[in-house]
Amino acid sequence: MAQRPIFVPLVNGKGFVLEHYVNFEWHSGFAKSQKQKSIRELHEMAFKTYQVHNPLEVSSKSEDELGVALSSFNLKFRTQKGRVLTVEAAFQGSKVFESGGPFTDIFSKSPMDAKRDERLKTSGKLVKFSFFGEDWPLIPLTAFYDWLYIRALLKNPNLARLVTDFDGFTDIEFNPERSINCQARAVALYCALYHADKLEDALKSQSSFIALYRGRVSDPHRPEEVRYLI
Repeated sequence: MAQRPIFVPLVNGKGFVLEHYVNFEWHSGFAKSQKQKSIRELHEMAFKTYQVHNPLEVSSKSEDELGVALSSFNLKFRTQKGRVLTVEAAFQGSKVFESGGPFTDIFSKSPMDAKRDERLKTSGKLVKFSFFGEDWPLIPLTAFYDWLYIRALLKNPNLARLVTDFDGFTDIEFNPERSINCQARAVALYCALYHADKLEDALKSQSSFIALYRGRVSDPHRPEEVRYLI
């Protein structure tokens, strides 16, 4: 058995993203087919337990082409200066450490090479993000990644339109015990803002986006749920 979150955008106008922790049967092995078996198990239990009817796996392991396209390794966008970046390379290349960064040459690397760049491990403590001259703080924890992902998604209008039809998002590779940022959560946040008609206001400035994050509210009677206030 394993446990992974599914992120549900709430469409009641309050702008919540609800994180459910789902217990499901895990199929071990590194083969893509094994990952996809686990995804099916996760989605089946998400339906049985939380009535998530139409979930989408957001990763390169997804059985849906849309989910594959939405992977941070595949989602690309063009900057104002005309550079085409993947979300993953943009995120990794924006990290600033005590002893160096941002390492903007990472922008040109493949997503896997960007993630594995040795300087990300040997430059000391992460202190902030800096993307084309704009600095972002580490707190709120996922703000910069979410902002970067949503901006990239909006530059892919076909993907941005299709994704709003789903009612939950997973990433089989995301383990909240080891990672902080999650592409599935970022997609759910996009959908929540879209349905609440708050996208334009949220993206006006860094301060307006950061203002979305007012903390986490847990239900003491259902500790497996965490609401992300927006």
